Amino acid sequence: MRKALETQMQLPDSKELSFEERLGLLIDSELTTRDNKKLQSRIKAARLPQNAVIENVDAKAHRGISRAELVSLATGEWLQRKQNVIITGATGVGKTHLACALGHKACRDGFNVQFIRTAHLFQELAVARVDGRYTNLLAGLARKDLLIIDDFGLFPLSAEQRQDLLEVIEDRYNISSTLITSQFKHEHWHEIIGDPTIADAILDRVVHNSYKLALKGESRRKPSKGEELQLVS
Repeated sequence: MRKALETQMQLPDSKELSFEERLGLLIDSELTTRDNKKLQSRIKAARLPQNAVIENVDAKAHRGISRAELVSLATGEWLQRKQNVIITGATGVGKTHLACALGHKACRDGFNVQFIRTAHLFQELAVARVDGRYTNLLAGLARKDLLIIDDFGLFPLSAEQRQDLLEVIEDRYNISSTLITSQFKHEHWHEIIGDPTIADAILDRVVHNSYKLALKGESRRKPSKGEELQLVS
């Protein structure tokens, strides 16, 4: 507020404002600053690997996502309803980019977000089990309004890993939202998870309450020569 007052005093028109008007401007400035700091804190805590925003996502039917679907997700109602999102597609089609854009929008809407790659998730849980932080780590994951699990299915799960995944998903079921990206459609996740019973339990809690986006097209990491990616304003 002090900085806002100094700026205000340098404006010649400010002398024409009443005391109440000038005080209101200072309060508005303070509230805006606080909101921005909270937003930056949420974005930093989310650990999103890509600086993606929902307004710049390329939404076209031939890519597997329509503008209507994108607008629906951008409203954040799926987060309010504790629904999930599954994004599948080949390497480079933009799964992580879209996941980060949705995560960034969730941060802007006031939700707490965490992005983590599947391999890193299991590594953290394995270490936490050894050093006694397992329960606390699960509780921390459960408190996130949106947990983004990236690159699921790159390797078959061990008995310990599929039990870990079940614990993570169970703690979040109908309480918060989970977004999973994978090269494989969810119909193939049984093979990746391994145990049919645990696979059924995990998929039952994730798939039936989710938006499913199957991205298509060429890898966006290799654009055609002279071709720029088209953005949606």
